[in-house]
Amino acid sequence: MLYIATAHFRSPRWIEIQTRYLREQISTPFETWSSLEEIDPSYARHFDRIIEQRGPHAGKLNHLAMEIAEEAADEDLLMFLDGDAFPIADPMPLIEDGLARAPLIAVRRAENLDEPQPHPCFCVTTVGTWRTLPGDWSSGPTWAGPRGLRRSDVGGNLLRRLELTKTPWVDVLRTNRTNLDPVYFAIYGDTIYHHGAGFRGGSPSGTHREAEGPKPFRAPRLPGLARVVQAVNHRRIRSWEQRTQKRRMELSRSIYERIRGGGKDWLDELR
Repeated sequence: MLYIATAHFRSPRWIEIQTRYLREQISTPFETWSSLEEIDPSYARHFDRIIEQRGPHAGKLNHLAMEIAEEAADEDLLMFLDGDAFPIADPMPLIEDGLARAPLIAVRRAENLDEPQPHPCFCVTTVGTWRTLPGDWSSGPTWAGPRGLRRSDVGGNLLRRLELTKTPWVDVLRTNRTNLDPVYFAIYGDTIYHHGAGFRGGSPSGTHREAEGPKPFRAPRLPGLARVVQAVNHRRIRSWEQRTQKRRMELSRSIYERIRGGGKDWLDELR
């Protein structure tokens, strides 16, 4: 049995899309487990099991996995999906190939500042492996980012657990032929689509900031003047964020409407 854990928050806009693609593409028996925080309970009909949850996304996924593990067998498969992610082809060949090589397979967003950790927009392992690690989607451990700054994000604890237990994993990378955005609207392994920022305002990622963001003026050593320069830098960056956020949101809405319409032209464009 394949158990799918996915959490939806505030907006139901991806629920029918995600569950439709799951039914169309997955060739093995599966159950969908989810939560509907601040969403009309009537949407529960799209899932096999609804778990009441509150809190950050990583904690919700950990909780869903814990509940699934209470009734699933060690050999059952456990899939994590972000609410705005879904298969665009049968994922079982990708999963079977990956799990033949390592106990866990997951998206790695190398396009976002070469992030090293598994990402929950798509991850599959066995229930037994998740129990044994134990798996944890929380952030925490850091890695080197741009300009020597340390970073962490969802999946950080899982990456460290894999390292400490010397557990190998297979990363699934972005395979878009056309990139409408350097981070969002991604296809991974020619199999999984992840819209990106599907429940947020499309705030710029680290890659957006590094590639497109205004470079801050260097603050002088004089304290009074340094505060002025810092204020100018803050205004410049905030102005850029607002401009680019508007553009990303317009593109996001356009692609979403094409997906919701049921056609495949949007997918052909990305492929």
